[in-house]
Amino acid sequence: MNRVHSAVSAGLSHGVSLLGPLLATLMDVQSNGDELTCHVTLSYFGDMSPNDRAWPARLGKVGIWSSELRSVPAAASEDAAAELDALGFRALWMPGLNGGPVFDDAARLLTAAPNATVSLGVLGIWHQSAGQLGADAAAVTARFPGRLLTGLGVSSPESAAAAGRDFGKPLASMSRYLDALDAAATPLLAGQRILGALGLKMAKLAAERTAGFHPFLVPARASADYRAHVGAETLLAPYLAVVLETDPDRARAIARAGIGMFIGFPSYQQNLRRLGFTEADLVPGGSDHLIDELVAWGDLDTVGSRIQHHLDAGADHVALHVLSDTPGLPLPQWRRLSGLVT
Repeated sequence: MNRVHSAVSAGLSHGVSLLGPLLATLMDVQSNGDELTCHVTLSYFGDMSPNDRAWPARLGKVGIWSSELRSVPAAASEDAAAELDALGFRALWMPGLNGGPVFDDAARLLTAAPNATVSLGVLGIWHQSAGQLGADAAAVTARFPGRLLTGLGVSSPESAAAAGRDFGKPLASMSRYLDALDAAATPLLAGQRILGALGLKMAKLAAERTAGFHPFLVPARASADYRAHVGAETLLAPYLAVVLETDPDRARAIARAGIGMFIGFPSYQQNLRRLGFTEADLVPGGSDHLIDELVAWGDLDTVGSRIQHHLDAGADHVALHVLSDTPGLPLPQWRRLSGLVT
């Protein structure tokens, strides 16, 4: 039996190089004299090469990014995922944070939303080994082929220290983690992963070794810079905070409550300076000018226009994070945004 299984695996390995990764299960071996008949189940689970251009079609032009899909009770998040699926959203994004039951959460949402993909935007690399992450992602992908996209990020020195790890230089640390993923017993393949890139060097690494990247807190003009730097084949899926409120003061207050703390983080400040924002913009909570560039606020037509700015600048997909002053799942706002799904 072991020799039969090895022979099947060897044959599949040759096929993988031509057809893409496969999961193979030797279901049955029947003997008929000197002949063996092997029954094998094969499941396609993605492209082993970077820049898998199937992802833009799978994700659609707009998706929903939501921390609430992980934080509310499971039944509520599953009902919400099912409704988002019925509304036509084909991409559900949730933060990976430092891990926890993130792949269990992804599987729950994929079950509840049978037409949607789930993307982790993004999972820090410090709190789980590459081997464990690859095995966890593969288990979900085997059940839901082509529907899980795992985003990875270097997070912060504090996150690395909490895991007893040396943060090092972000580009080198991420490169080493990708090396480990490639070498794992169950690798997370390039076409199944993206990076939470901000700077151009990390964006280039994403283009070379993953399907693409998911920049956080960037204006639409940054999408043009990224696209020019990485070329046409790399998935570019920026995050965009949304406030469906037309009163400027109220909209900006909601925006600051939702994303203001991130503006104080060194990595985001460094990137915002690179994009031309000044110290006057990087005050606690952000200046009005900064908030207005980073957050799409206003009525539905205004939000739609802001999304289109990203798409016109070169983004393939925009992940919309609804900010609200009401706790819980922003179901009314998601229902309004479904009018932008095409």
